[in-house]
Amino acid sequence: MNGDFAVIEIRATVTRRPEVVWELIGGFFDLGKWLDVECARVAGEGGIGSIRAINGAIVEPLVGATSRSYTYAQTEGPMAALHYHGTLACEPAEGGASAIVYTLVYDQSALGPDERAANRSRIEGRFGAVVEAMKRYCSLH
Repeated sequence: MNGDFAVIEIRATVTRRPEVVWELIGGFFDLGKWLDVECARVAGEGGIGSIRAINGAIVEPLVGATSRSYTYAQTEGPMAALHYHGTLACEPAEGGASAIVYTLVYDQSALGPDERAANRSRIEGRFGAVVEAMKRYCSLH
């Protein structure tokens, strides 16, 4: 099997300690706190193997986690056919600040050049807004 995996990394700095930031944004089922979406618990308690449904249309199982990160796959939704995975992490930054790091990976081998560029642009815009929403939430709480 061949693949051509696109990797998109979006970062933002928050002037709060990583453990505080992760407490605010790191819950697998907590998207609705900082993003205007419905996030329903389908299975699990938030650890590996848990499953969430976003806006009743996107299904994402949690496939990996550390103390300040989690990785999920998309099994139903617009990116499922592209073997999409996302990782949300919170890393230490200079001066006691934090870096919110959102890494997205998907197989673009089935897409033509124009589709690749359009897809990348759409994803960068969407998840750039997601990271900014997390940053705002952390700054206000």
